[in-house]
Amino acid sequence: MAVTERENREEGVPDSGAKAAARRKSGRSGNGGLLGRNRDFRQLWYAETTGRFGAAVTGVLLPLAAVSALHAGTFEVSLLNAATWVPWLVIGLPAGVWVDRLRRRTVMLASDAVSCALFVIVPLAHRSGVLDVGGLLLAALLAGTAAVFFQTAYTARLPGIVGVADQAEGNAKLHGSASAAQLAGTGAAGLIAQAAGAVDGMLTNAATFLVSFVCVARIRRREPPPPVVVRTRGALFKEVGEGVRLVARDPYLRSLTFFGAASNLFLGGCQTLLVVFLLRDVGLSGTGVGVLVAIGGAGGVLGALVVRRGVARFGTARALLLFELGVPALAPLMALTTRGAGLALFVAGYASASVGVVAGNVIKAGFHQAYCPPGVLGRVSACSSFLNYGTLPLGALLAGALGTWLGVRPTLWLMTAGIPLTALILLCSPIRTRRDLPTRAEATDRAGHSL
Repeated sequence: MAVTERENREEGVPDSGAKAAARRKSGRSGNGGLLGRNRDFRQLWYAETTGRFGAAVTGVLLPLAAVSALHAGTFEVSLLNAATWVPWLVIGLPAGVWVDRLRRRTVMLASDAVSCALFVIVPLAHRSGVLDVGGLLLAALLAGTAAVFFQTAYTARLPGIVGVADQAEGNAKLHGSASAAQLAGTGAAGLIAQAAGAVDGMLTNAATFLVSFVCVARIRRREPPPPVVVRTRGALFKEVGEGVRLVARDPYLRSLTFFGAASNLFLGGCQTLLVVFLLRDVGLSGTGVGVLVAIGGAGGVLGALVVRRGVARFGTARALLLFELGVPALAPLMALTTRGAGLALFVAGYASASVGVVAGNVIKAGFHQAYCPPGVLGRVSACSSFLNYGTLPLGALLAGALGTWLGVRPTLWLMTAGIPLTALILLCSPIRTRRDLPTRAEATDRAGHSL
C-alpha cells in the first residue's frame, strides 16, 4: 500500500538534504499525485494507456473482421484469438532472460515499432485484395510476439521509474487507466467499424503504438547498464532454469502463477466466444457489441478505484481472495444473456469479472515488485507470464472446439463458471493464513538470503 504524503513528511518542517534526496530518488519531488510529480511515470502511463486503447479496439475489430469481412467460423475465430497469445508459450521464458540482458527501454521501443508497422500492413493488404484469415492469423501472431517483449520489459522497468513507496499507487493508476482505456476502446470499436470498416479501423491501433513509441522515447531516467554476460554454451537455458526454479520453489510465487494460469484458461475461452455469442446468439450489431462490452468493462475501472481501499481495510492477502474468489461469482450470468432486459445479465456478469481481474492484477503486480529483487524480476515475470499468458491460447482453442461441438452458449457458461472457481487454488496456499502478502525483507529474514 502506498504511503501518503502526510506519512512521509512532518507538517511545517522543511526536508533535510537526506529527505530531499530520498524524495528525488523515489520520484516524489513535487506536489499532487504521482502523475503530477513524476514525469517519467507520466510518459509510461501515456504509453500504456494509449496502447491499451488500441489493443481494445483491435480486440473487437479482429474477430469482427474475421466474421463479417472474411466469413470465418467459430473455430477460426478461436484460432485468431489463440494466435495473439501463442508467443507466450514459445518465447515467454527466454524473453525474460533477453530482457534482463538488454536495456528495457530499447526493447519497448522496438516492440512498439513492430506493432505499429503490422497494423498499417493489415489494412493495406485488405485494400489490395490479398488479406485472408491466414493473413490475420500471421498479424496476430507477430503482434503477440512483440507484446511478449514489451510486457516483460515494461514490468521489469517500472520499479526503476517509481520509488518503493509509490509502487502501489503507480500500479493502481496503470491498471485503472488501462481498464478505462479498454472500456473506451471497446465502446469505440463498434463506431470505428461502422465508420471505417472492421479492417481499416485497425489503423487506430497503429496510431496508438506510434504514440506509445514517442512516450517511451521521452522517458529520461537512465537505466543501469545491463550485466555483462559471458556467452557460454547452455547459458540461456541455465538462466531460464534459474527463473523457473525461483518460481517453483517459492510457495507464494508458485501459488499465484498456477492460479493465474488456471484463471486465464477460462478467461481466454470466455473472451474468444463473446463477440460470436453476442453477434450470432443474442443478435446484436457490431456497434451494440462494442457498447455492451464497454459498459460491462467499466467494472475494471471500479476495480482499480476500490483496490487500495480494500487492501487498507483487509490486507493484501485477504483482499486478493475477496477480489479473485468472491467478486467474480456473478460471471456465469453472461451465459444467460438475452435481448432486451436480459442484456443486464451480461453487464452484471462481465462487470463482476472485470472488477476481480483488475483489482487482483494490481495486488499481484505490487507483490512481485516488492518481493523480487530487480536483478531477477525480468526472469520471474517471464516465467509467471509464460504460464499465465500461455494458457490463454489453450483456453481459446478449447472454447472454439467446445463451442463447435456443444454450442456457444453452453460453452460460455462453462468458461464463466470456471473464472471464480480457479481462485480455490489460493485457498490451498499460504495466502489463506495471512493478512498481507510478504515483502522482500520478510522473505530474506525467513530464508536467510534473498531470492
